[in-house]
Amino acid sequence: MRICGLQKLAMVDYPGKLAATVFTGGCNLRCPFCHNALLVTRLAESPPLDPEAVLSFLRSRKGLLDGVVLSGGEPLLQSDAPDFLRSLRELGLSVKLDTNGCYPEALSKILEQHLADYVAMDIKNSREKYPVTVGIPDFDVSPVEESLRLLKESGVDYELRTTIVREFHTAEDIADIGRWCQGAPHYYLQNFVDSGNLVGEGCHGVEPLELQAFADIARPFFGQVGIRGVD
Repeated sequence: MRICGLQKLAMVDYPGKLAATVFTGGCNLRCPFCHNALLVTRLAESPPLDPEAVLSFLRSRKGLLDGVVLSGGEPLLQSDAPDFLRSLRELGLSVKLDTNGCYPEALSKILEQHLADYVAMDIKNSREKYPVTVGIPDFDVSPVEESLRLLKESGVDYELRTTIVREFHTAEDIADIGRWCQGAPHYYLQNFVDSGNLVGEGCHGVEPLELQAFADIARPFFGQVGIRGVD
C-alpha cells in the first residue's frame, strides 16, 4: 500500500463526519487540472509512509474521529486497498472511498465485502469529451460506466462529482452528464481552484453565476445537486 500523505483532520472531505484523509500515490489519468501533481506525475517527490504507522495514528484517534477517507491519486491502483479498508473497519471507523471509476473489478470487491460506507466517484466530463479531459487520447470510458452501474446497484450511499474547468466544460456537457448518470443520489460540481501544483497548465475555474447555472441544468437528473469551491 503506497501511502503518500495523511491529513490528520478533514472537516469537509467526508460529508457530516470528522475524518482523517489518507492519500495513496499514483494515478492512471493525467487530467491537466489535477491539483496534486505530487501524487501523479511527481510521485518520486512524495516518499511513502508506513501503512502500519498510519493505522497506529488512526487507532490513537479512536473516539475523536468519525471516519477515514481513502483518496489519491487513485486508491484502487493499490492491490491491497481492500485489506487497508478492512483494517479501518476493525478500528470501528466509517470509511469513505474516493475513486475515478477506472477499476470496476476492484470496486466490486470492496462493495461486495461492505468495506466502504460512502463512495465518491469522479465523472470527469461527458462521454464524448472524456479522453481530452483526462489527458488520455485513447481513453475507454466503459470501465467508468461499469463502476457507475455497480454503485447504482450496490445499496451503498455515493456521490458523483465533476470538477468544472472553463477550458473543458460547457452547459451542453453538464446536460450530457446528467442524462448519462441520472438517478445518482448526490451530484456535486466543484469549481476548479489552482493549487499551484497542477499536472498541466492553462486551466481556470468559472464564475459563481456560471457554476450555479450548471447546477440548475444538472438538478433535474439527480436526487441532490450541490456546489463546492465557491466562497
